[in-house]
Formats: sequence, structure tokens, C-alpha cells
Amino acid sequence: MGHLRNFEIMVFRGVRRDPPAGKIHRIAFWLFLAYLIFLVGELLPGSARTFFQVVSSLTLTLLIVLCIPLFWRWLMGYALWRVRNRLIVTYLLMGLAPVVLFVALALISLYIVSGQFAIFAANDVIDMEQSHIAAENRAFVVHAVHVLTADPKTGTLTLPEFDEPLDHKHPGIAYFAFAGGREVPVTGSSGIAGIHQPPSWVQGSFSGLVLDSGQLYLRAVDIQDAAGKQVTTVTSLPLEKENVDQIAQGLGAVTIVHDLDVGTSEDESTGKIHNKITFGPPKQGGQNAQVEVNGKQVSNKELQHYVVEGGSLPPPQHFYDIPVSFVAPLETRDWQTGKTIMSYTRVSSRPSLLYQRLFSTSLETAAMWQDLLIGVALFFGLIELLAFILAMRLNRTITKSIRDLYQATEAIDHGDLSHRIPVKRNDQLAALSHSFNSMTSSLARLLLEQREKERLQNELSIAQEVQANLFPRSSVNLPMLELHGACYPARTVSGDYYDFLVFGDSGLGLALGDISGKGISAALLMATLHSAVRAYRFAGEELIFAGNAAQAVASSRRAQAAAEEEVECGELFEEPAKILALLNQHLYRSTQPEKYATLFLAHYDGANQRLIYSTGGHLPPLLLRANDSLTRLDCGGTVVGLLDNVSYEQGTEKLRSGDILIAYSDGVTEPENEFGEFGEERLLEIVRRHRHLPLEAISEQVMQSLRSWIGGQEQPDDITLVLARQR
Repeated sequence: MGHLRNFEIMVFRGVRRDPPAGKIHRIAFWLFLAYLIFLVGELLPGSARTFFQVVSSLTLTLLIVLCIPLFWRWLMGYALWRVRNRLIVTYLLMGLAPVVLFVALALISLYIVSGQFAIFAANDVIDMEQSHIAAENRAFVVHAVHVLTADPKTGTLTLPEFDEPLDHKHPGIAYFAFAGGREVPVTGSSGIAGIHQPPSWVQGSFSGLVLDSGQLYLRAVDIQDAAGKQVTTVTSLPLEKENVDQIAQGLGAVTIVHDLDVGTSEDESTGKIHNKITFGPPKQGGQNAQVEVNGKQVSNKELQHYVVEGGSLPPPQHFYDIPVSFVAPLETRDWQTGKTIMSYTRVSSRPSLLYQRLFSTSLETAAMWQDLLIGVALFFGLIELLAFILAMRLNRTITKSIRDLYQATEAIDHGDLSHRIPVKRNDQLAALSHSFNSMTSSLARLLLEQREKERLQNELSIAQEVQANLFPRSSVNLPMLELHGACYPARTVSGDYYDFLVFGDSGLGLALGDISGKGISAALLMATLHSAVRAYRFAGEELIFAGNAAQAVASSRRAQAAAEEEVECGELFEEPAKILALLNQHLYRSTQPEKYATLFLAHYDGANQRLIYSTGGHLPPLLLRANDSLTRLDCGGTVVGLLDNVSYEQGTEKLRSGDILIAYSDGVTEPENEFGEFGEERLLEIVRRHRHLPLEAISEQVMQSLRSWIGGQEQPDDITLVLARQR
């Protein structure tokens, strides 16, 4: 299958077409190749050629069958891809389809009504002739009764004087009379005698169509008593071509088919003989109609005995003057038995003939109504055309908006965010175009903002890297003190600050601060504070070193005094309270009034295991003793940088082995959930529970508890935790 698929792809790519995707398309492709091969095989001689001809014909048939759904798919996918074409088809289905169905229904109804009218007109003529025959026969029986009553032994009867004898109009009419069961000759009758006894099934009177010896007749029978005898008169008119021509005059072609001996069936309940007779289309002129009886084709020779035709179908007067053919049953009696036989009448006419027949008495009025109906039809057609044109104009406005939107999306897809849709209307589609233009402008603005945000994010990443360098890069450990610090920013950069400064072999400066606010401004102030703290600490260290050197080389009393003064100045910078005062003055004069910081500074003297500290508005660090007692380092003053000329106090604590210093920012104790703040007690409980672990492990346990306490919420503030443990 893989090789076949590769072959299909190669062939279709060679003709620059997409390879077949569906099974029907692939089968059609291989059938087409097989058909080409079989066409080549037809060039062979003999029976091989015949074989390939048969196989190629079957292959072509299957190929055509498969191409029908493929063509439909192509038509629906290509021709109806455009919205305009879809809307046109929708308009046609919604607007034109009901009109077509209505017109088709009207034409079918008109055809049926025309056929019924043609049958009615033909039957009306037959009924009228039959009424004339019945009227003459009644006059004849009255005349015969009068003559036989006056002279019962009369041997012949003469016809009475009719107002309009039928034999002048219908040649072949015959008159018969019977008295007491014997035939009485009738003089003056031009018909051929053929009735030798009265019908036994007639009681009183009868008039209608009868079948006698294979011939159709219009007959009337009347029975009356005269001189004790029953007098019966019969008037008979044969339905032959001459008479049927008169019936069909002004209608077209009339065909009457009577009982055919082709397997008739009799209905026992009604006594009627049924034949299923089907009329085919007549030949030119309406003659020699094709007839099937009970599904059996009747030959023309047989039709000569069972079919009577008259009249002819004239040529059409205009293009819609089509033939109108209709069939109706014609009740017929068997003259010998009186049983009902269903004959059939077929009338082939044209609308022009029926129109003249219908309006024969008012042709001028009919012409007026005809012109009026044609005018109304044309008016309705113009309205339909105008509606279609208006629909197409509306269609164009819709499709133009869709085309503009499509072109705009392509332009944006290629990166042209300056593309705008021209709008000249004021509707919902115009509002959609305005909205698209607004969206494009917003998209361009958002992309600029995104680029700016990415630039700021890159700068923040750089700032984060720079700030990370400000924190101690590794754990600082002294022989007599363990240290650990961690800072977790709420945003990219942090406003919290901590630092470890080592002096000599046993001295350590510890700083922990929290800048007001978050983000870049807090991070910048934090960097300022970091630089200031380090500057003051390192300046103190340099002054101490300079004082020691001066004391070693001093040779005079003045030099000795200067050296002692420098030493006292160096020791000044080792006192946290004085450094806080200097930092407060520095921040107050160099920052905005609303900017301040909380700061905890401590100096650890490892030789004496002594911690000197001062707190500038910061949360008091906790000193958890080895005996589980707690000391708060709350000696100090207010925040740094808010007020000028502020003095700070400092305290001193003696550290013993196992004591743990816990310094933290408010981001550790202030996070809240539905149970309240995390709090100082939970922090102490965690440290107590894990105090035997390394400081890094204790810090991680604190952070895990904090994350569980915060849950899925955003971290509300920067978190900084510093731990120190006396060895």
C-alpha cells in the first residue's frame, strides 16, 4: 500500500494537483488507469479485442458512477466556497423554489382542468346527441302507438314528421318498431336494419351507449302499450368516424375504445366488466392512438375493430400551445345482456381550442381578460426580477465586507498591522469593520506594549541577577557561629535586604532590612541601603586598621594621641546604634519623604561570644536559647529615613552554645488564610521542632509551612529569613 500511495502522489504532483485523499477518489484514479490500459488492449485482433472492449465498457461505467459524487464534492467545495455563491443559492432556494413549485402546481392543475374540460365538452356533445335521439324516439313511440291503436292490423309504420330529422345531420341513423314481440317495418328509415327483436332487459325506456356485435351505437328504447299489445321503438345511431368527427369538431382528436377481448374480468357485485386500458401518445394528427389493454399491446389491426377515432389535432398557435390529452371512462351497455361495460374516451386537444370553446360567446371579453392575465404575470415577473436584483445588491454588500475582512486578516497574517478596512456604510457590517480596525489598532498597541514589557522583563531579569549578587553568595560560617540566610521575592526583585560582613577571624556584621513598598523602587532603595551599610562598615574597618598602624609607629605624644583618637573613631562604626543614626540621616536626605526602611543591625564578637544589636523599626528578632527560653531583641528606635536627627539605642546579648538567632521580615509572619495570620508562634514552633537540623533544613521547613499556609494564593510580600546558631 505504501508503494501505491507513493505512486499516486508522484502522478498527481506531476500534473500539479493534490493527491487523492478519500477512498472514492483513489478508486476512481486506478479505474481511470485501468481504462487507459484496456483501451490499448482494444487494438489487439480477434477475441482479445472483444474481451477488452467489454471490460473497458464496464470500467468506464464504474468510473462514471464514481465521478458523480466526486464532481458533486468539487462543485460544493469550489463553486460554493465563496459566500456570495452560497447566498445566491440560498436566495434561489428560498425565493425561486417556491415560485417554481407554485408555477408547476398551477401548470399541473391547469393541465388537469383542461383535460377535464375537454372530456366534459366531448361527453356533453355525446349527451346532447343522445338526448336528441331519445327525444325523437319518444315521438316515434307515441306515433307508433297512435297508428297501432287506430289500426291494430297495420303492417308498416311511417316515420313522423320531425322538426329536424337526425338523418340529415348523422347519416346511418336507423328506426325500429316491435308490436307484440313481432317486428313492424318502418318506412322512411335510412339505416341498415339490424335489430330483429326488442331487448328483454329494457323496462320502460332507455337511452345511452351500447355495444352490439362489436359496434358502438347511441340508442334509445321506449316501451308503451297499444290495443293490448306492447309497442317498442328503437332509434339507433352508429358511432363511426363521420359521427365522431362531429363530436370532435372544435376539440381536436377524440378516440373511443370499447370492450376488447383480451382477458376481461367481471365484477360479480356490480356486473361490470373491467379492462385496464392505457393510452399511449397519439401520432401526428391525433390518429392511430397507441393502446394497451391489461398490459397487452393492441395492434393497429385489432384497433380497427375496437377503436373509433374522429377529428384531428391542429398545429399549435404558439409555443405554449401544447397537446392536452385526457382519458375518462364511458359507461356502455351490452345490447344482448344489458351488462355494463366500461369503455374509455380519450380527447387530445390544445389550450387554444379549449379557450375558444370556453369563451365562444364572449371572445372580445376573453381577449381582454387574457391580456390582463398576461400583464399581471409580466408585472409579477418584474417584481420577482426586481427582488432578485435587490437581493443581489444586498448580497454584494455582505460579501464585500467579508472579502474586506478576509483581505485584512491576510494582511495582518503577513505582519501589516497598519492595514485598515475602508468603511463607507452605517450598518452592522460597517460596525464589524470598525471593530476589526479597532482590534487591529489595539493589537498593534498590545504588540508594542508586549515588546516594552519584554524589554522591561529583560531589564528586571538583569536587575534580579544584579540584586542576587548583593546577597551573600554562599553560607558564611565562623568557627564559633553557624549562619544561614534566604530571601524569596514576591515579584522579580525584592525590597528585603540581608547581609553578612565578616571582620577578621571572629567578627561579624549582620544586617536585615525591609524597604517600604515592592518592585523596582524598593529594590533600588534596597541597593542604596546595602551600599550605605557596607560603606559605613568597611569605613569603620579601615579606620580601625589605620589607628592600629598609627599606634605601632607613633614616636611622640601627639602621634600617640592621634592614634588613640583614630581607634575610638573606628570603634564608633562598629556600634550598630551609631550606624543606624548615620543611615537614617543619609536616607532622609537622599530619598523622598515617603520612602523609609526598617533595619536590624548587629555586631557579633566571636572572641567574647557577644552580640551587640540595634533595631530600627524592624520586627524584633528572636533569640531561642538552648534551654528553650526566648529573648526578644527589641532595643533600638524608629524606622530609618523617615525622620531627621534620630538617635537609636543598642543592646548586648551573650550567646551560649545551642542558642539560635531568628531574624525575619514581615513576609514570614503576616501571610493570611481563613484561619488568620501565620504568626510568630508557628515560626517558633517550627524552629523548636527542627532545631537539631542544619540551619538550611530549618529554613526549608519554615518555607514549606508558609507555602502550605498561603495555598494557591499569590505570595503577598517578600520573605526573608536569617538564622544564626552558636556552636
